[in-house]
This record gives sequence, structure tokens and C-alpha cells, in this order.
Amino acid sequence: MKKELIEKLKKQLKEEKSALEKELEMFAKEDKNIKNNWDVRHSEREKGNMEEEADESQEYDNLISLEHNLELRLKDVNLAMEKIAKEEYGKCEKCNKDIEEKRLLVCPEARLCMKCNEDK
Repeated sequence: MKKELIEKLKKQLKEEKSALEKELEMFAKEDKNIKNNWDVRHSEREKGNMEEEADESQEYDNLISLEHNLELRLKDVNLAMEKIAKEEYGKCEKCNKDIEEKRLLVCPEARLCMKCNEDK
């Protein structure tokens, strides 16, 4: 893979990492003891009526789901950056062939080539 392309993708990955971390910071706190782990912050509101508590519970459930999805994306971004550092970037984890350039340009954290991704 060309060095210019790797640098471009590395820049994209850094920007994506920063964006994901900023989004997570809006409602979660990073766990300093466990790498790449975030925890949704509980609201500090006073107890209200049952309807308000149900709404807060639903909101909390939604945030946990969002946190989980963002955390998974962040882990993939971090893994891709580690692979770049080890000069192992751009190889499909399933078939070990090169991941297509057009796929990496759209999804630089991709771990599978298009064929293997479709087969999963």
C-alpha cells in the first residue's frame, strides 16, 4: 500500500477517534482502569413521579446502547491505528488478502475485505 494512502487513512482514523471520544464524553466517563471502556454517567436528578422515572430509565437504556456501539467503533479505530504502527494494516482478518482501497477510503477501520464482509 502506498505511503501517501496510509498517511491519509491514518489522519482519517485520528479524526474519527477524536470525534468518537468527544461524543462519548457527552454522556459517559472513560474507565481509566480498563482500556477502551466507557461508562454511562447516571443522572443526578431528584426522584420524581413514576412517569419521569420511567422516562429517565428509558433514556439511560438508550445511552447504554449508544455507548456500546460507539465503544465498539472506537475499538476498531484503535485496532486499525495499532495495525498501521505494526505495518500490518490493510489485510483482511479472514482471508489475509489486501482490503480494497475503495473500502478503506470509506471505512478505514475495516477489518475484512468486501467479499469476506459480505459472507459473514
